[in-house]
Amino acid sequence: MRLEGVFLGLLLVSILPAQNPVAPVFPTPSYFREHFVTPKARVELQPPVRFEDFIVNGTLELSLRNYLELVLANNTEIQIQRLTLETPRNAILRALGSFDPSLSASFNSTRTRSPTTSVLQGANLLSQLNQVADFRYTQRLETGTIFNVGFSGTKNASNDQFSTFNPALNATLTFGFSQPLLRDRSPSLVRLPIMVARSQLRRSEYELRDQLMRLIEQAELAYWAVIESRERLRVQEEFLKLREAALKRSQRELELGALSPLEIYRPQQEYATAEIQVTQFRYQLAQREDALRRQMGADLDPQIRRLPIVLTETVSPLLDTQPLDRETLVELALANRPDLKAQLQTLDIDDLNIRSAANRLKPDLRLTGEYSARGRGGWFYERANVFGQSQIVRTVPGGFRDALDQLFSFGLPTYRFGLTLTLPLRDRAAQADLADALVRKKMDALRARSLEQQIRLEVLNAISQVESAKAGVQQARVALEFAQKDFEAEQKRYDLGVSILYFVLEAQTRLTNAQATLVTQTIAYRRALLNLLRVTGQLLDERGIVVNGS
Repeated sequence: MRLEGVFLGLLLVSILPAQNPVAPVFPTPSYFREHFVTPKARVELQPPVRFEDFIVNGTLELSLRNYLELVLANNTEIQIQRLTLETPRNAILRALGSFDPSLSASFNSTRTRSPTTSVLQGANLLSQLNQVADFRYTQRLETGTIFNVGFSGTKNASNDQFSTFNPALNATLTFGFSQPLLRDRSPSLVRLPIMVARSQLRRSEYELRDQLMRLIEQAELAYWAVIESRERLRVQEEFLKLREAALKRSQRELELGALSPLEIYRPQQEYATAEIQVTQFRYQLAQREDALRRQMGADLDPQIRRLPIVLTETVSPLLDTQPLDRETLVELALANRPDLKAQLQTLDIDDLNIRSAANRLKPDLRLTGEYSARGRGGWFYERANVFGQSQIVRTVPGGFRDALDQLFSFGLPTYRFGLTLTLPLRDRAAQADLADALVRKKMDALRARSLEQQIRLEVLNAISQVESAKAGVQQARVALEFAQKDFEAEQKRYDLGVSILYFVLEAQTRLTNAQATLVTQTIAYRRALLNLLRVTGQLLDERGIVVNGS
């Protein structure tokens, strides 16, 4: 339902599509830039933009649409609100990190010399060299399965005269897994942290839309405040002209002797008072223009902030004579308000947290398995009379390739399967977490209902304000018409000599007050319409503002 006939075109607020951030993968160049280059901590703020498009004859000429475009492009508070989405996006990336693979590698070299205590140790002073290289790849799948692939190679060399392989080279390849059977047994349970993070991002998007709507309302209120001050200044300047004309006429009458010298003080005092009021309204207009410049970022540019501002919107609105349907607007607000959508999204997050807490109450039963294959290589020494005069009969050269050939023939396998049960006999912490999750959902449900009641009241109050402001504009127009006729009649009576100057000045004051009241009431009507658009959730759509990614 369009409540105001102001077409603002299509304004876009870019908020990056709601998708998962992408982390660089080893060994791409971006991976090394991400992990080994120190990030730049310096923040460079961009200057305000697009003001040159609206400079006309040395002034900043702005319609409401142009002004809102500058607000969306340069308003600091809006830019801050846009950045609030980055944290929940990073939370999704963090939740996805539980499925990130890891690769570990290690190498250890140990040299030992020790005295022997047995002839079977093959030497009086045993010297050993042990070198181990280990590589392991580990990853968690969305099914909850944790699997690993490991490869290790070892080299053992010693002066043991009984050794048949020296150095002895061994290679081992291992495949292992661990599958949860109760806790975290399904992909939906494993992905709960990711689902929570995505729901929190959607809630943040709704909250951003709500904050954006409030900031746009504040910005537009600043626009209409400048117009109000401009029109009030115009009324007071016209009033000053009337006072000046009355003073000049009184001075001529005084010079001609038609006016007593005692009667000249009142028009002089009225003129001085009118001058003071004009000065006050000029300063008020300057203050509100400064506030307007801040809304659109014009205060950030020394060249732009010195430009006079010309606002092209007229003060007189088009009154909608049709009565507002209260229940229809309430239903529209309940369907559109982003703060209510954010609260309802919180209930979805509560459901996910309840599932997560209930999952943690379950025993941890896991099926584990492992398969490994081995290979051996190195220099082979065939010995005779080992326990007598040990002699080397034959030497067969060998190396690590022999260990790999034997490994990948898979002739020396090892299998292992098992069940691991972790059963908490009493888990009061998990029970308390579940109870807290249930309480939070009930509280959030009550908050949602309270917010619905508040929205209904806000809409009804906004409708009353619109109707009251509409009646005020109509009454102010009638009052201005009568004040104009009264002034003209009093002026004619004074010209005919049947009235005195006092009554003319009073009629001028009443006319000026009626003009100022009309300005105030028309601006109040625009503010009431603006408030109604916000409380019904229509403000961004009515102003043609599209929030991408929400």
